[in-house]
Amino acid sequence: QEYRDTSKQQEIEQRRQQENLYPGSKGETEAEASAGTSQPTLQLQLRNNTHSLSLWQNLEAVQSSGLLSRLSQNEIRMQEAMFELVTSEASYYKSLEILETHFLRNPRLINTLSQSDTHFLFSNIEEVMEASERFLMDLEHRIEEAILISDVCDIVFHHAEKHFKVFITYVINQVYQEKTYRRILEENQAFRETMAELEKHSCVRGLSFTSFLILPFQRITRLKLLVQNILKTAEEHSERETNAIKAHQQLEQIVQECNEGVRKMSRTEELISIEKTLEFKTKSVPIISHSRWLLKKGEVQLMCGPKSTKTMRSRKLHQPICLFLFNNLLLITKRSGDKFQVLDSCTRAMLRTEDLEDQGQQLAFVFNLKMLENQEDRTVTYMIKTSSMSDKLRWICALTPNRRTRFTSAGPQHAETQDVCMLRLSTGWMMGERLHDGEKGWFPSRVVEEIHSKEVRAQNLREAYRVQQAHDSGGGPQVGTKSDL
Repeated sequence: QEYRDTSKQQEIEQRRQQENLYPGSKGETEAEASAGTSQPTLQLQLRNNTHSLSLWQNLEAVQSSGLLSRLSQNEIRMQEAMFELVTSEASYYKSLEILETHFLRNPRLINTLSQSDTHFLFSNIEEVMEASERFLMDLEHRIEEAILISDVCDIVFHHAEKHFKVFITYVINQVYQEKTYRRILEENQAFRETMAELEKHSCVRGLSFTSFLILPFQRITRLKLLVQNILKTAEEHSERETNAIKAHQQLEQIVQECNEGVRKMSRTEELISIEKTLEFKTKSVPIISHSRWLLKKGEVQLMCGPKSTKTMRSRKLHQPICLFLFNNLLLITKRSGDKFQVLDSCTRAMLRTEDLEDQGQQLAFVFNLKMLENQEDRTVTYMIKTSSMSDKLRWICALTPNRRTRFTSAGPQHAETQDVCMLRLSTGWMMGERLHDGEKGWFPSRVVEEIHSKEVRAQNLREAYRVQQAHDSGGGPQVGTKSDL
């Protein structure tokens, strides 16, 4: 694909000759050893190719070289995996150029924006483009050294370590980027009309402006998967495997920093939004804090039984309330128009829950919530009714994730059964753990299928073990049976 002009290429070659960052691979490759001579260079001409490149093995130069008859199937797969990384980077950079030339450098569009809106909307995209161009330069030079690609993960590691920090800044700013874009669309008619025209242009291939804005973060996660494929194919204890592990580790670190940055920004924005809706009847509690975030919010019913407090007693059997559960605080509120009146609060560490057996239709899906020390420094217990068994179990797990903070009046057998139910399966829902990052959560049981083949399960475990070595440089990780799902 065409992604830069001839003058840029001349500058690239001059810089490469001066820096000589990546000399050719030492030693003979598998094909070179069998042929006895070095293979000619592979002139892909990515910058002048207007068509999508095919598989490595379908390239005319590869087929005419006779390599395919001498290479093992595993080496062919390795060549394809490395080739895909390079060609997908060229395609990605072409899309970045569209973002720059068609949107960022469009005078009609920019004239509709203030300087601050332009900054928030495009962030540091130019720095991201510069880092991506450097990366693509070195990848292209490596792939044109010889028909048989020696490696690409060493280049990935170098650039991820030295130049990819700009991706973190860009991704973190996406919270403000999206917010700014929505606001401008609503308030700025000139911007809205100009953007509608630009999105109709044939060069964007029917994609929206926001599709181009999210390209950098998509590319980082895509790169990690491409390196992961190379790692799975690399020969054990080889230099390629070492380079792939190092590259995977570095990319994973960047992805984690991106996720953590976005998470912190989103949490802060969410806290600010929530605080604006709260009205404290008595003691005010500061909501916004760098160490606080919202875990769960939802409406439940407060049962007005013998364990309800006098301040919340009602003639009705139950009344709707809304719970705001943060990582270190619980607010019990009552909706009043667009506001929420805070009725009570308690630190999360001082919460206890008690699961109750169903006692008829009116007391179905009920549990006790005990505050050992509420906002008035008193111990109170609320009887909470949810809409379903699944909802009840989720609230119990969220309010008291540590089983030692749950209590029950039933026998040991009942408690054990409920514990198994809460942690694994409840009316079509399952709780699981994602292998690559340890993230836990609920998901519908219908979206997963058990793998019955022992061979497939064994293969999945082997691949998961190799990939997760990139997360544990001190030794192989422990791979659980959740790979069977």
